[in-house]
Amino acid sequence: MTRTRTVAELAEYLGGVVQGDGTTLISSLAPLETADATALTFLANPKYAGKVAETSAGAVLMAPGGERHGRTAIEVANPYLCFAKLLTLFYTTPHLPLGTLPAANVSETAQVGANTTIYPGACIGQNVVVGDRTVIYPGAVLYDDVVIGSNCIIHANAVVRERCRIGNNCVLQPGAVIGSDGFGYAPDGASYYPIPQIGIVVLDDGVEIGANSCIDRAAIEVTRIGRGTKLDNLVQIAHNCLIGEDCMIVSQVGISGSAKIGNHVTLAGQVGVAGHLTIGDNVLVGAQSGVPSSLPANAAYSGTPTMPHKEWLKSVMVVPRLPEMKKTLSSLEKRVAELEALLKQNRLEN
Repeated sequence: MTRTRTVAELAEYLGGVVQGDGTTLISSLAPLETADATALTFLANPKYAGKVAETSAGAVLMAPGGERHGRTAIEVANPYLCFAKLLTLFYTTPHLPLGTLPAANVSETAQVGANTTIYPGACIGQNVVVGDRTVIYPGAVLYDDVVIGSNCIIHANAVVRERCRIGNNCVLQPGAVIGSDGFGYAPDGASYYPIPQIGIVVLDDGVEIGANSCIDRAAIEVTRIGRGTKLDNLVQIAHNCLIGEDCMIVSQVGISGSAKIGNHVTLAGQVGVAGHLTIGDNVLVGAQSGVPSSLPANAAYSGTPTMPHKEWLKSVMVVPRLPEMKKTLSSLEKRVAELEALLKQNRLEN
């Protein structure tokens, strides 16, 4: 359900400044190309500034000082962030507390907080603690002794294994697995003996885990995901990893056991991280990179094995020229061989 607001009301909500007609009514949000007179759009990338003149939007969310082309605008420091906040305002419906619904399997020893919703088909084990206003969807399973904080959303078919702890305001997307056994085996002749994984996983407040991502329980102590970190779909975090705060870990990343990731680290899609290494704070690792050793803080890296991003860019620019360079090298080798033969002949003659 949408909620109509004036441009002035939206600007006040965002802490922005109106340029133009603040009484314009806005009932939806849309891209620059498709917005109509009742919609608000946004300009986050200056290279698309020319489209502001072409849009039919009722108002444009943009950075201060940009060319409005006669359009009504709300000027804010971060248009992209403010547009996300408006998406929440216009289109997100709060979860209504429905209580424990019929066909939900909740242990008598579980402690369920106030204003929660537990849907049919959810399974809540013994001694589980569920915080206030948390929603647990059908097919979700909380093993014994799990602790879930307040204002969490546990989507369908997510699994939280025994004794793991989830903080407040966390989201588990469908199929996420928290606390699966770590991949630990001791060689036993020609076979392998499974090492019991007796640790847990802890998700701090504000962590979000994407669909079908897996976080392994620690072998002995804790696998921890720090406050505010977001995992995309299909991410694998191995046992005993320590992931810092406010990290962004993109789809198909794999992090091997006992790796330590700092705060505000971004691992782009399909990055592979070897075990027992450290990645410093504020590091960005480019897509499909392989990280075989520790990376110092406050830098960007790419490639396999990883190297500073600028060096990697120089290296990949050479790759398309390799066939031509090979021909040139073969020609030079041939000429050197001919010159050496002439020199040898001259020495013999003299």
